[in-house]
Amino acid sequence: MSIDLVLMLSLAVGGGLLAHAVRLPPMVGFLAAGFALAAMGVDGTPALDAVADVGVMLLLFAIGLKLDVRVLGRREVLGVSLVHALLSTVLALTVLAAAGAVGVGLLAGAERTDLVLVAVALSFSSTVVAVKLLEEQNATRSLHGRTTIGILVVQDLVAVVLMAAVGGEAPHWWAPALLLLVPASWPARRLLTRLEHGELLALVGVTLAVVPGYALFDAAGLEGDVGALAIGLLLASSPRAEELAKSIFSVKELLLVAFFLSVGLHGAPDPSSIVLALALVALVPLKTVLYAVLLRASGFRMRTATRSALSLASLSEFALIVVVAGVGAANLEPDWLVVISTAVAISFVVTTVASAAVDRVSSEVSGRVPDPVRLHPEERPVDLRHADALVLGMGRLGRAASRRLVDAYGLRVTGVDSDATRVDDLRAEGLHVVEGDATDPLFWARVRDEGTVRLVVLAMPFHGSNLASLEQLQRSGFAGSVTAVTRYDEEIDELVERAAVVGLYDAAGAELADRAVRTADPGLS
Repeated sequence: MSIDLVLMLSLAVGGGLLAHAVRLPPMVGFLAAGFALAAMGVDGTPALDAVADVGVMLLLFAIGLKLDVRVLGRREVLGVSLVHALLSTVLALTVLAAAGAVGVGLLAGAERTDLVLVAVALSFSSTVVAVKLLEEQNATRSLHGRTTIGILVVQDLVAVVLMAAVGGEAPHWWAPALLLLVPASWPARRLLTRLEHGELLALVGVTLAVVPGYALFDAAGLEGDVGALAIGLLLASSPRAEELAKSIFSVKELLLVAFFLSVGLHGAPDPSSIVLALALVALVPLKTVLYAVLLRASGFRMRTATRSALSLASLSEFALIVVVAGVGAANLEPDWLVVISTAVAISFVVTTVASAAVDRVSSEVSGRVPDPVRLHPEERPVDLRHADALVLGMGRLGRAASRRLVDAYGLRVTGVDSDATRVDDLRAEGLHVVEGDATDPLFWARVRDEGTVRLVVLAMPFHGSNLASLEQLQRSGFAGSVTAVTRYDEEIDELVERAAVVGLYDAAGAELADRAVRTADPGLS
């Protein structure tokens, strides 16, 4: 094992532990470790870059698995993405041109085409940082989370087109044949549903992301990471998509450590580079305000618009990729790579530190800026004034619980689920279901309840989601009965003091015994 590898591992662990000790996201420590390694003269290695690439690829694949492709065409996603890209590029270009006119560093005498390339690169937001922050906030299924991810996907596609233009390499003539992946995804989804739970599911999923995704798109002259994203989108409708995303979560998180290290290892900046990088980072607050304004214009409440804008408040790793392409094509000076990598790293740190105050900031902004008159459909009030019971999570378990509460006990039941397709299907079956993320405080801010709800069932498939929803219920002042389902004994302690707990397998065992008796002797039922 080389000394450089030992240093990388040691500093990564040390940086992550230090960040954790001061209650910062571990990625801040990983970035700091990368800069420390660069200052010590340690260079990045092909192996580290390869691991980082795999981490980003798995991240985009996981995004695709959780994303409804219909989201990309919505006004708050496609419209906001394109308008923001145009306006923020003009803003960045104006600042860069003004700085160049007074002879600031690399900007002195820079060609206008160079400035345009840098300005467009600065308009992107970080997919890695935004998604990790949303995951830490348990908000990937919320309205602002889905919108944020949709905007990022559109930006990634724009970045791919830009890189092809900068590199001067058009996709190969056979690239349109990649559309055949759409019908080919049907047997792939069928295969996933037939696999057993476990490591084989994860292995098959990752192989699909790498081979027909990354490798095939790369061979066609397109960005391989976008290929992994495309495969994820095509598999998103599979019943096993959520389980697959969860199965690769830990591996993805571990590999992304290499990505954050590699950002710092692009080179230690000199004082002039740091000054220019800080000036570029100063554009981020303006970009953030612009996001919030555009999202409010799309019908978002200010609280929602602010949370989404803060998730996007960073420069993008794709800015590095675009600049690398520009340097390789001799369109940019090599020193730009150090400046941009420094600016990106600083923005990562600022964004992750600021994320700790997202609740306070969004509350303050919403208290000072009025909400739009015409609200987005998912921002309108949720009326629970005629419900006796609330079921959070309308998968198989929640659906069965809802029907039992209605048929056996005559209760008026409202279900809540974040999957729009599932909501439509359940409504067609006659169940009263609203679309929303029960773990999101913004959902509860929309609830209108006059105390008719007497009981709540937490039926979501993941313990973390049930726990987060329980916390939101308590914050809203709910004083009724709460029942939660658990899979494992260690989860009981976190719930038992605040809710009645039903073991999933215990309940299934009791129902199995009842059905067995009824089948053997109907007279006993």
